[in-house]
Amino acid sequence: MEFDARQKIVTLPEAARAAWRARAAGGRVVFTNGCFDLLHAGHVRYLGQARALGDLLILGLNSDSSVRGLEKGHDRPLVPQEERAEVVAGLMAVDLVVIFEEPTPLKLIETIAPDVLVKGGDWPPQTIVGHQFVSARGGRVLSIPLVPGLSTTNLAQRIRHKSGG
Repeated sequence: MEFDARQKIVTLPEAARAAWRARAAGGRVVFTNGCFDLLHAGHVRYLGQARALGDLLILGLNSDSSVRGLEKGHDRPLVPQEERAEVVAGLMAVDLVVIFEEPTPLKLIETIAPDVLVKGGDWPPQTIVGHQFVSARGGRVLSIPLVPGLSTTNLAQRIRHKSGG
């Protein structure tokens, strides 16, 4: 049977139901979010580490309009949201992907109510959106160290340099 990663791309209510089921079965729900534009090895390692913190990893993916609002550059995202969602959904570590339009994932976090909230090491735990909500519920908020030299910004700059753009 053929695997279709798009089956892992769900709505927020579907993700919330999956989180409830996981917790009802004694599992721990992990949430992370980001743009995941030009997926690289640093992303893969980070998501693997995030998944190891629980039993269900839900990834909130910034929509194209949400990415543009983050001041990542006028040409970002480089990859459209549907394709970015399918790529991260194709990773074994990621259980579900929810695309969000808002500037921050706070609505997702409050709806999913994860037991563990994680971001990359460039985000101190107290600056992670949703840290107060998760901490108040007794959850953990963690920063996972970045892999030195691996970033989408660096990758995009290298591509532009090599193409003369």
